[in-house]
Amino acid sequence: MEKRMEHIAITIDGNRRWAKEKNIPTKEGHAAGLIAVRKLADEMNAAGFKMLTVWVFSTENWKRSEEEVSDYMELLRLFFQKYIDNAQTSDMRVCVIGDLARLDVKLRKCIEVLTELTKDKKGMLLNIAVNYGGRDDIVRATKKIITDGINPDEINETLFSKYLDTAGLPDPDLLVRTGGDLRLSNFMLWQFAYTEFYYCEKYWPDFRFDDLKEAINSFGKRERRFGGRQG
Repeated sequence: MEKRMEHIAITIDGNRRWAKEKNIPTKEGHAAGLIAVRKLADEMNAAGFKMLTVWVFSTENWKRSEEEVSDYMELLRLFFQKYIDNAQTSDMRVCVIGDLARLDVKLRKCIEVLTELTKDKKGMLLNIAVNYGGRDDIVRATKKIITDGINPDEINETLFSKYLDTAGLPDPDLLVRTGGDLRLSNFMLWQFAYTEFYYCEKYWPDFRFDDLKEAINSFGKRERRFGGRQG
């Protein structure tokens, strides 16, 4: 089944609820969530998966309290620094998508360094969405097309896709969302046109590789017609 699946996307949801149920600070829930990202990515890379996109911070998450956002940004910086520290011994390539201009200088620098260090790696591509929103991605792509002076008659789906944050990447085959909510929440709206969805009740910090296998088994039982029907 993995051979049919080039790209898996995950919406990590439930960090705060996980922390609340354990009566621990929200920051610890987010820390556990980022640890879970690292663990799953490492296991997927070892198993030979090709591409994983993980949404760790949305354009809407800025609406949360200043303290929570500040704590999470520091956790993200440490998260990326860990990958920088391990870059020499890992074969994983790490990219970051989203509107990075709003991030602080230290975090942007970590992202720049990590991207450069891993750009030629041959292992799994770990694509991390930070300050990412599907609508924002489309709006920013449209502005770039206008800035480049593209003739409207030349604009088609192929060209437009080249201006999105995911330019050059195949659309996800499978979206996994944890936490039990049944919605997209503004994630990769263009790219998910024919993506298969899988929803898991577990909060993200409790999500394991075996849970991913269940999602993949579900995917393997589906018929993907991409708008057509055979027979």
